[in-house]
Amino acid sequence: MMEQAQDFLDESEAIYALVKDLSDGQMEQETGFKGWTINAIIRHLHIWNMAAYWSLTEPEKFHGFFKEAMTAMKENAKKGQTSMRFFETDYLDNLSGAPLVKTWRDFFQKMAPEFGAADPAMRVEWAGPSMSVRSSITARLMENWSHAQAIYDVLGLKRENADRIRNIVMIGLNTYGWTFKVNGEEAPQPVPYLKLTAPSGAVWDYGDESEEERIEGLAEEFCQVVTQTRNIADTDLKVTGPNATRWMAIAQCFAGGAESPPAPGTRSIKTG
Repeated sequence: MMEQAQDFLDESEAIYALVKDLSDGQMEQETGFKGWTINAIIRHLHIWNMAAYWSLTEPEKFHGFFKEAMTAMKENAKKGQTSMRFFETDYLDNLSGAPLVKTWRDFFQKMAPEFGAADPAMRVEWAGPSMSVRSSITARLMENWSHAQAIYDVLGLKRENADRIRNIVMIGLNTYGWTFKVNGEEAPQPVPYLKLTAPSGAVWDYGDESEEERIEGLAEEFCQVVTQTRNIADTDLKVTGPNATRWMAIAQCFAGGAESPPAPGTRSIKTG
């Protein structure tokens, strides 16, 4: 199986282990991510996993789904329901709790091998420009990983990451220019040097060695910042230089309009 598809499957199984024994009440807990419940997060992951799967296996079904989703979200916005979670809840007929978790798992277990067996370079459609199969499943890994952080936080659990987060590091690095573009700025050069410590203890470094522009620390904290699950102020990353400092203040490795990172102290492990 393609490495990124296996990584997606492994990360999804880790999230499944996190939620599989939660009660209905626990699944309705509001998280630090825009007040979404755990149910809402799993619905979101499941629906866009399905969309990615259809983009690979049934492009016409993907186009039909995407048109339906955009129409429904525009109608919901007229009612003041600006979050996509309202569409997702309706689309899945309010599927919740254990039945939702089972449906989501059954699907990602079917989905991963299909991506794993496909040509990694083949193009598939998405909301914006088309992308390669490898990029599509890597994006699903990133989104599943980032949204799941809110579940770990609300449950008061420290996440045990694996080196598969290197995929997210690469997305974060590759979207350096995108981060500035979506914020209406020119991307300053040079791109900062990264020296990150993997969960295994290995050291990953990217770019030209520099003492003037660099980011150093835990890879998982870099991933948290670029996916906007943590404010840079709530990490121990060592950031040096104006380019690095501005990047970490606005980093955004996902598509869509410019989003602001969480305010300092607002996204963390819930205790007590």
